Amino acid sequence: MSLTRAEFHELIEEHSTALYRLAYRLVGSPHDAEDIVQETMRSAWTSRERFEQGRGERAWLAAILRRRVVDRWRRSGRVPVAAGDRVDEVACEAEDPLAHEYTDEMQYALSRLSPELRESLLLVVVGELTHQQTADTLGVPLGTVLSRVSRARRRLRQHLLSLSKR
Repeated sequence: MSLTRAEFHELIEEHSTALYRLAYRLVGSPHDAEDIVQETMRSAWTSRERFEQGRGERAWLAAILRRRVVDRWRRSGRVPVAAGDRVDEVACEAEDPLAHEYTDEMQYALSRLSPELRESLLLVVVGELTHQQTADTLGVPLGTVLSRVSRARRRLRQHLLSLSKR
């Protein structure tokens, strides 16, 4: 089923903020995240006839975004380190480190996770996909996603708490 122009614009309007957050967390650069979201929208428009109503709009868009990110990583020959990768730039406060999701501390902690853990966590938390949608997007079993997200949350919390104690 192909989306009409109006339906497509509505879809983009509804999901563009979440797509940007996901792209930013995956690549760590606001400029690159904006470019990837634009590439995602362009790809979504050209492949709109392949949209499957039952799959879920955000899952479809997140899968396209993920492919754009992976394409970028392949072209550059490396998986980038997320923003905030210098420890000396991290300001530590005595509050809960998970209270502010867009801090340098959070981005630094995310950069310390393996790519598999980071990607699974970001698709579920930032991309707001279900665990099953994430498993389908990544092409792995549901149990693998559940395990990765659990481990990623635990490691992220440990890292952020260690930063707050400095």
